[in-house]
Amino acid sequence: MTNPDSHRIHSSDHWVAHPQGRIFARAWTPSYKSTDPAPRCPVVLFHDSLGSVELWRDFPLRLSEATGRRVIAYDRLGFGHSDPRGALPSLDFVAEEAAAYFPVVLAQLGLSEFIAFGHSVGGGMAVHCAAVLAGQCRALITESAQAFTEDRTLDGIRVAKAQFKDVAQVQRLEKYHGDKARWVLDAWTERWLHPDFASWSLAPVLPQVRCPTLVIHGRQDEYGSARHPEMIGEGCSGPSQVEILPDTRHVPHREQPDTVIDLVSRFLAALG
Repeated sequence: MTNPDSHRIHSSDHWVAHPQGRIFARAWTPSYKSTDPAPRCPVVLFHDSLGSVELWRDFPLRLSEATGRRVIAYDRLGFGHSDPRGALPSLDFVAEEAAAYFPVVLAQLGLSEFIAFGHSVGGGMAVHCAAVLAGQCRALITESAQAFTEDRTLDGIRVAKAQFKDVAQVQRLEKYHGDKARWVLDAWTERWLHPDFASWSLAPVLPQVRCPTLVIHGRQDEYGSARHPEMIGEGCSGPSQVEILPDTRHVPHREQPDTVIDLVSRFLAALG
């Protein structure tokens, strides 16, 4: 078995050409010895509504070190280093990531298989990718993912929207998204709070997920109750493991990084 501690991690940046603009991706790749087994299936990270590659901070590096796997994160179009978008995403934006954007990333990075790891709305996108690309997705990990439009979720977004009336808050977003910051904020608040988005749910797509699934959620998550991870775990067709972390809010990989990395490492090790 490969010893992850023996790996040096190399990071590299990539640009994916999409018809609507360039998508930025970064990969953290362990250096394997000639005597090591073939590199294992990579983990692809799907960021949250205000997220980006940079906002994962050192988590991808640590995850690559712990698992001995290549870890890839990308900025969705309109976010981070990726090219800007004009109009806001459609109300079907969660499913559209799997239908229109991620397959292009997958193809141009030369990935024949992947493990999907999504945080918050990225978790919903990871669910769709695991379903639509079932032949290539070997495992699914969701963290703080929403499965439907719960009142707690919408209330949390309303609070955040009010806070972003403070120019200083928007300037914090600009650090990661540049002049796309206002678009990023509107893409979150105006889609989730749109009346026609109220009926959105992962329920129809969950049965199409047949791979092993790990569902991580903070018990004090301000954007979703424990019903979300329960629904994901119960709805997937494949084997699932649900972990509710005490004293944890919406960003477990930042609040409890050692716990999350341990859970993910054990889960992936069991895949063989």
